[in-house]
Amino acid sequence: MVEEQIPLGLLLHLSTNFWNDAEVPVTEPWGPDEPFHSPRLRCDDSLWASVTQGLADVGGCFVVVDLGDGVRYDSHPEIAVEGAWSTGRLRDELARLRDLGLEPLPKLNFSTSHDAWMGEMARRVSTPEYYRFCEDLIAEVADLFDGPRLFHIGMDEETLQHQRTYPHVVLRQFSLWWNDLDFYVDRVETAGARAWMWSDYAWHHPDFFARVSPRIVQSNWHYAPNFHGGREDGRPHEIAGGIHPESYLTYLDLADAGLDQIPTGSTWSDLTNFEETVRFCQDRIDPATVLGCLQTTWKNLLPQYAEVHDASLAAIRRAIDLTVTGRTAPAPG
Repeated sequence: MVEEQIPLGLLLHLSTNFWNDAEVPVTEPWGPDEPFHSPRLRCDDSLWASVTQGLADVGGCFVVVDLGDGVRYDSHPEIAVEGAWSTGRLRDELARLRDLGLEPLPKLNFSTSHDAWMGEMARRVSTPEYYRFCEDLIAEVADLFDGPRLFHIGMDEETLQHQRTYPHVVLRQFSLWWNDLDFYVDRVETAGARAWMWSDYAWHHPDFFARVSPRIVQSNWHYAPNFHGGREDGRPHEIAGGIHPESYLTYLDLADAGLDQIPTGSTWSDLTNFEETVRFCQDRIDPATVLGCLQTTWKNLLPQYAEVHDASLAAIRRAIDLTVTGRTAPAPG
């Protein structure tokens, strides 16, 4: 019997203009009517309402809202897409989430592979005007969320492989990557929150554990159903062209380094992945370092993806059963 439930949450995308460069015409895997980049907001009001209500109904604890260009910010209204929420609308929705018993947490992705939401500023990375832009948005978003406990800054997949189809490639390396990470963290902390980031930089940079600040909450991610195997030399291995099959072992590296983490699962590859992520955490990680687990779909809040969002909520329900009883009901085939 597990005495205390692991807090479980869900990542939802208000903005979706970060999965590819604005000029890339590729539509897969979203479908022929779903381009990567859109000048319009792709968030259906009724689905937003039903998914967030559903998360509360199954016992979820928090919602991470990927904001990007989905809000008409007072500081930088120029980046807003057509139909973007006003700051007043955002505040109203955050109040609704709190009324449901959900903790809303903000996310802005500052990875150069996922910053098309910045508009022209995505091509001015690490310049004085870029730093002012980021500082403005972090401060405004923290205020809109009334001083959030955590603030997700992204920072995933900043590699040439992920930008191989981009007409304008921007990669930070070595001290510049670390300098900019420290900049975001400092501004988040100045705004009164704790920074939170994706951990896949550790997959390709063994010095990550020696250099990263323990103040940052880590979210490694592993979306496959497999959580079995050894740990021969202490760290997962990179394989060419994709994610290595042992990415879940990074959870153990983070724990050994004493870093707080929020392991992340998904419906992306397998419907049982999220509860298996929770099971792995319960079995193999010191619960004192696990601040929660995060479910992701990487799908827009559009009606054609309603079944995927329903499946993600069902997985959270099964994972909650697991944290309470130590057992989980079978997932759908």
